[in-house]
Order: sequence, then C-alpha cells, then structure tokens
Amino acid sequence: MVHLDLHLKEGKTSYVAIGLEGSANKLGVGIIRHFPGPFSTTNRAEVLSNIRDTYITPPGEGFLPRDTARHHRNWVVRLIKQSIIESGLKISEIDCICFTKGPGMGAPLQSVVIAARTLAQLWDLPLIGVNHCIGHIEMGREITGADNPVVLYVSGGNTQIIAYSEQRYRIFGETLDIAIGNCLDRFARTLKIPNEPSPGYNIEQLAKKGSKYIELPYTVKGMDMSMSGILAHIDNLAYDLFNNKKHNKTIFNDDGTPKVTVEDLCFSLQETLFAMLVEITERAMAHVGTQQVLIVGGVGCNERLQRMMETMVLDRRGFIFATDERFCIDNGIMIAHAGLLEYRMSGKGFDYSDTVCTQKFRTDEVLIKWRD
Repeated sequence: MVHLDLHLKEGKTSYVAIGLEGSANKLGVGIIRHFPGPFSTTNRAEVLSNIRDTYITPPGEGFLPRDTARHHRNWVVRLIKQSIIESGLKISEIDCICFTKGPGMGAPLQSVVIAARTLAQLWDLPLIGVNHCIGHIEMGREITGADNPVVLYVSGGNTQIIAYSEQRYRIFGETLDIAIGNCLDRFARTLKIPNEPSPGYNIEQLAKKGSKYIELPYTVKGMDMSMSGILAHIDNLAYDLFNNKKHNKTIFNDDGTPKVTVEDLCFSLQETLFAMLVEITERAMAHVGTQQVLIVGGVGCNERLQRMMETMVLDRRGFIFATDERFCIDNGIMIAHAGLLEYRMSGKGFDYSDTVCTQKFRTDEVLIKWRD
C-alpha cells in the first residue's frame, strides 16, 4: 500500500518547494520538484537547484553561534536569488517554503527561519518545518533508492542508528555524549589544521597517510557509544607529541625519537571510531532483519567509513547505500524534499506560532505520514 497525494489540484502537473537549511555552519538553499502520483522511492523528484555556502573559521577555531548566524544573515538573500535563477522557475510556481526547525545551533536556526517567514509573507506561501535528520534520511532514500534500510546518521551534531517502524524513525542506538563529527572537528582544532573545506575532510586526508595504529579506548555500551573519553585520550597523545614529552612510551622510543606521526594519530582515531559505528550498525541490522544500510550526514562522505561499513554489509550479503558531498553534507534540497513530502500529505503549512525553532528535536518525534 502507498499513500497518494491528498490535494492534487486540477491541471497541476508537479509540486515545487524551496528549502532553507542553516542549522550549523552551512547555509543551504535548494529547490525540488515532485511529480504527482504514488509515493515510491524512485523517479518522482527532480533537483532544480542546490546551493550552499559554508562559514569557515581560522585553523584551531570552531564556529560560534553568533558569528555563524551573522554569516547566514549576510548570505541568505543572495543564495535564495541565485537558487531561483538556477532553477529557471517563477515564484508563482513554488508551492511551499520549507525550513529546518531543528535540531541545531539556536542562533543560526533563528536567522534562517526569519528569512523563511519573510518569504512566506512576501510570496503568500505556506511554511513547512522539517526535522534536520528526517531531511537527511529522506534525501538519502530518494537519491540511492534504498527501500527500508538501517540508517547510520553521522554528522557534526548527531550520531544515531535508526530504523523505520510504524510511521516513526526509531532510534536503536546513539552517542551518549558528543557526536562523531564533533569529535573529529575538535581533534582537528587540537592539531590546528585548516577548516577549509572542512575539519573532518582534512583529518581524513591525513589518516590516509597514516599506517601505525595506536590503541585507543573503545567505548561501546550496548547499542550506544561514547566518544569524549577517546577524544581526551588522543588529545593528550597529540599534546605530548607536539611538546616532545619523551616519557610517554606510547608515542616515543627509548632513544627519544617519535614512534608515531600526526597522520598515525588521525588514522588511529578514524579506525577506532568507525569500528564502533560498524559494530552497532551490524547489531541493528540483525535486530531489524534488514540487509540494507544507508549512511547519511556529513561524516557519511568519509571514504574509509564507507569501505569499513561495506565490508561488514557484504559479509552479511547485504547492500550499502551512500551519497556524495552534494547530498550528505547539510544542504537545502534535503529540507525541500522532506518538507514537500509533508506538504503533499496535508496541503497546508504551519501557523507562524508553530515555526519556532528548537535546538532539541528528536528524530523519533516526527510522524512519517508518507510511509506505512
């Protein structure tokens, strides 16, 4: 059984939505077109534009909410104009405006929702609030064609193992403290490596040059995982390496020469964290009884994570799905897509009183009306 559009207007051939994403340091605007008919996972959506601008800080620094919000305010109008031009659409062809309601950083979220409310009043269009994680999942399913996978959601602010059941995306496991993207980014700040194009990407490139594995804490607790202790441990190793603390025999030989390099530390951190993710994902596959794994979120672009997960999935005779940086990194098109799915089921948007953003918005709070 599939859901059908509930409010297809006479003579209408498609639905169009514009999506605004700004939950962290990436500002994204995307426009998507859905063709009417059954809700399937293929051949129903067309990406018309997908534009993104990233707030980059100097090496060794993170991004503060107020500075990130200022970046979003400065760029949002330009990105909206550019997106509309690129799509080739008239404003009258847009059916709804979608925005990230949460989770995310408070000030950046607020800067984008104000832009969405303004557009809604200027263009007299309904507003649709979208859960950030649901946007990642639905865009991943649309692009890859994954039917009913276990979802590994890995990003700067989230680490969750998710599976669908009874119109909810259920969380089977998650981080107990910091997210994996945050862990990688904070170690990048310790190393004072560039934040362009992203700290996690630069850690990945350094890790490719590493070969010596340094044993780190491995913290899996049932279906959950913890990463703050791992980060503290490897931060101490990096501090001793940089400051030539030769008493640390983990990283120095007896003659005082280093045993390891910065590249080895990056390699060891990735291998440990990704092994933990593979373990809890495999356990979720067994519990749910599915042969599919879908990786979404910014860290999902990591090639080493994809290869490690692929090895496990193929060993179980399953299938792995992932997207490239256009869709795994935060973007506006995923918000437009998930918001348009919601709009097609209801035909109406939020009241302005419902457009308040929230930093805490659990994945399993959302009723997935478009799936059985």
